[in-house]
Order: sequence, then structure tokens, then C-alpha cells
Amino acid sequence: MRWCLAFIVVVAFAGEAAAQTKGKGIRLWNLTSETISGFQLSPTGKTEWGPNQTLNDKDKEVDHDERLRITGVEPGRYDAKVGYPNGRQCMVRDIEIKADAVFSIADKDLKDCKK
Repeated sequence: MRWCLAFIVVVAFAGEAAAQTKGKGIRLWNLTSETISGFQLSPTGKTEWGPNQTLNDKDKEVDHDERLRITGVEPGRYDAKVGYPNGRQCMVRDIEIKADAVFSIADKDLKDCKK
């Protein structure tokens, strides 16, 4: 009985330790002056746009100074398509995305904006 209890304690602590070492994942930090309503990534130089990452947020938008969890993306270099509620859409080129890290976009990064 004692061995069983000891085993349960060890497994519980191992699970907790694994959870603590697991990173927070990739996150976007919106440093633009507006709320983002669309954010799609494609490998740099291609037009293979992934899903709208803002759908990962509870209110489906990313406010100024808010962080957004990015899913289904491997570390690498990407272009981004950024959309705003007023219909404006901009590009951000050659973003470096690292595992378990935060990357940011700011107004100065926005290119080729169209409405």
C-alpha cells in the first residue's frame, strides 16, 4: 500500500514538473495602435495563408498591447496578413518566429495597407 501511495505522489510531482517546463507557446504582441481582427501567416515569400489566428482569442480580436496565442505554426520566418475591423488590411514581411517566444508587430512594420 505504501509503495502504491509513493508511486502516486511521484507521478503527480512528475506531471506538475512537466507542466512547469512546458513553454507558453508562440504569442503575438499587438503593438499597433488599433485592434486586430484578422491575423494570418504564410511562409515568407509564399501566399499559403493559414487560418485566422485571432479566432484563438476569447473575443476574436487582439486589442492594442494584448498578446495572442498562435497555434499550428512552427518556428521560422513568415509574412503576415493583418486585418482591422474597419476593413483595412496590411502586410508584415519576414517575421522571425521562435519556439515559446513572443514576437511583436507595430505600426512601423505594416506595409502595403489597403482598404
